[in-house]
Amino acid sequence: MPKLLWIGKEAVLNHHNEVPFHLLRCNPDLSVGQPDSGNLLVEGDNLLALKALLPYYAGQVKCIYIDPPYNTGNENWVYNDNVNSPEIRAWLGQVVGKEVEDLSRHDKWLCMMYPRLVLLRQFLREDGAIFISIDDNEVSSLRLIMDEIFGPDNFVATVIWQKMDSPKNTAIHLSEDHDYIVIYGKKADSWRPNKLPRTDQMIARYKNPDKDPRGPWLLSDLAARNFYAQGRYPITLPSGRVIEGPPAGSYWRVSKERFDELEQDNRIWWGQSGDNRPGIKRFLSEVQEGVVPQTLWFWKDVGSTRNAKQEFSRVIGASASQDLFTTPKPTRLIQRILQIATGPNDIVLDSFAGTGTTAQAVLEQNQQDSGNRRFILVEMESDIARSVTHQRLKRVIEGYPHTGTERTELFREKLTVTNFKKSSQILTRMDEIKAEHKADYNGFETKIEREHIMLYGKKKIEGFKEGLGGGFRYCQLGPTLFDANGQLRQNEVSFTDLARHVFFTETGSPLPADVQGNSPLIGVYGNTAIYLLYNGIISDIQPDGGNVLTRSVLASLPPHNGPKIIYGNGCLLSRDYLQQHNIAFRQTPYEIKVA
Repeated sequence: MPKLLWIGKEAVLNHHNEVPFHLLRCNPDLSVGQPDSGNLLVEGDNLLALKALLPYYAGQVKCIYIDPPYNTGNENWVYNDNVNSPEIRAWLGQVVGKEVEDLSRHDKWLCMMYPRLVLLRQFLREDGAIFISIDDNEVSSLRLIMDEIFGPDNFVATVIWQKMDSPKNTAIHLSEDHDYIVIYGKKADSWRPNKLPRTDQMIARYKNPDKDPRGPWLLSDLAARNFYAQGRYPITLPSGRVIEGPPAGSYWRVSKERFDELEQDNRIWWGQSGDNRPGIKRFLSEVQEGVVPQTLWFWKDVGSTRNAKQEFSRVIGASASQDLFTTPKPTRLIQRILQIATGPNDIVLDSFAGTGTTAQAVLEQNQQDSGNRRFILVEMESDIARSVTHQRLKRVIEGYPHTGTERTELFREKLTVTNFKKSSQILTRMDEIKAEHKADYNGFETKIEREHIMLYGKKKIEGFKEGLGGGFRYCQLGPTLFDANGQLRQNEVSFTDLARHVFFTETGSPLPADVQGNSPLIGVYGNTAIYLLYNGIISDIQPDGGNVLTRSVLASLPPHNGPKIIYGNGCLLSRDYLQQHNIAFRQTPYEIKVA
C-alpha cells in the first residue's frame, strides 16, 4: 500500500499516545437548557479534548463529522484556514521541534491532522463511520493518511457536494462549485447506510395510465448491459411487430419464461399504442422503503454555502456589516449525513465545531423523527466557542427574535420537452401539494429557476422563532491527572475521575455506567474485576483510608468469582498470596498510565 511521507511524520506517528489525559470540568454558567440531555460542547484544543473524552466515549460514537481547515493558504477571514493559527503553530513547535521551520503548509496540515484522526478512530463503534469535508487542496493527502490509519479496505466513498448555487464569475480559472466528503467506516463490512426517504418529486414520477388496481408504477427498462445467458430472445408486440432481441450490446434482464410470467401478471407495459419496446412496471407499493444514497449531492437537496451563511446569519441575528464565517456548512447537508449514518439514539461527534452546524443538525433531525441523538462538539478557539458556537446553539435551543419569511421547497420539476407535454399533470400535482400543506404555510410561491419549475411554501415569522428544545453542558479542559512529577493531583482528582481513567487505560473501553456510591469495584471487563482503592473509600477498615491492600481490605471488597486487578497506594500481601487468589496488584500512581 502506498504511504505518504512528509516532514515531521515521525514526530507525530505516536504522538496520540504521549498526549496527557486532562480532566473535563463543566461550566454551569455557560451550560444551556436540560443538563441531562447528554449533549456536550467542549472548549479547548481538540487533540487534548479528544484524549480527555476517550474514557467516556471510546467505541460508542456511531457517526463522526469533521470540517477541518482546508489549508487554502487564505488567512484573511474569521476562521484561519491555513493551519497557521497561534495554537497550531505552538503545538507544531513543541511536537515536531526545530524542523517546523522547514515545513510547508501541507506538512503542517498533515502533522496537525494525523494524531487527531488516530484518536477519532478510537471513538467509533464497530459499525460507525467518519465523514470528512475537504476540497482539492488536501483531498489526495487525506485519502492516503486515512488509508494508513483506517485501512484502505474501510474506504466507503467520496461524496461530491455541489456547494455553489451559481457560477463564481471572479474565478481565475474555473468556478470551483464542489467540495468533497470522504467517508470511511471503522469496519466498512459492518457499516451500512440507511436509505433516504423518497421525495415528493420521486413519488410524483410514479403514474398509473392503465388504471392498474395495484396503484402507481414506474417503468423500468427491460434491457441491461450485464451479460445474461438467457437474455436473448425475440419478443412479439401486441401490434404484431417482432423485436428480434435486445439492443446491441445489451441483454433482456429476465428469461423468456420469467417474461411470460410478468406479462400474465400485467407487469409488462407496451405503451399506449401497444407498439413500444416493452418495459417492466415497478409498483410504488412494492418498492423498498427509501432509496439508496448516491455520491452526488446537489445544492437544491442539501443546501449551498450561500444557504448556510444566510441560515447562520438569521440564527445569530447578524447585522449587515458583521463579519461571518465564509464557509459554514448548511444544516441540511449535515442532516443528510445523519439520515444516512445514524439511528434515533446514536452519538454524533464533531471535533472541529466552528459555527455549530452539526449540533443544530442533530437537534433538527431529532425533531423531525422524534429521535434522541446526542452531540459532542469540540471548538479550539475560545472566542469562537463562546461567542459563536455557544450563542448559536443557545438561540436554536431556546428560540430567538426573528421577523421575516421562511421559504421551504415543496416541489421541483425540470423543464424538458417531455415535461412540457404533460404540464397539466405537473400543475395538478402542484395544486395537490398546496392543498396538502395549506395549514402549514401562509402562502405559496411558484418560480422558474435554473431550468426548473419550483414550488415554495412561505411562512411568516413575526417576532420570535420557536426553539428546538434540549440543552447541552459546556465543558472546559481542566488540569492533567498527573503533575509534572508524575504524581496524582489528589486535591483535584476525584474518585470518579480516576476510576474512569483506570478502567479505560486497563480495558480500552469506557466505564459501562456511572460509578455509583464510590464502590471500589469500578467494573468488570470480560471475567476480570477491576478495583480502585483511592481517597479513603473504605476508611472505616483501617486508619490509612483503605488505600493499602491488606487481608482485611481484601475481605471487605465486593466479591467477584474470577481474576481481580486492584489499584492502590500499597500492598501488604505476599506475591504468593496474590497469585494464589488470582490477584494482580497495580500501585498508584506509578503503575497508572500517564498518557
